[in-house]
Amino acid sequence: MADFDLELDARGLNCPLPILRAKKSIQQLGAGQVLRIVATDPGSVKDFEAFCKQTGNELLASTQQGGEYRFDIRKPA
Repeated sequence: MADFDLELDARGLNCPLPILRAKKSIQQLGAGQVLRIVATDPGSVKDFEAFCKQTGNELLASTQQGGEYRFDIRKPA
């Protein structure tokens, strides 16, 4: 079983598109569910940290592999 409930493929998108799409995707989730975002924009690391601080969502993980960045964000209960 995956450790996330919904995956957003934001590869090839530049700021602010990954954040805008993540905002939309998180609205589809229930409290406590996890959204995984896969992005290629290096600026997305700082963007998602700021996004979580501003929105109250919890950034569970932020990893980089090759040219891809993965973020696991939990919607607050």
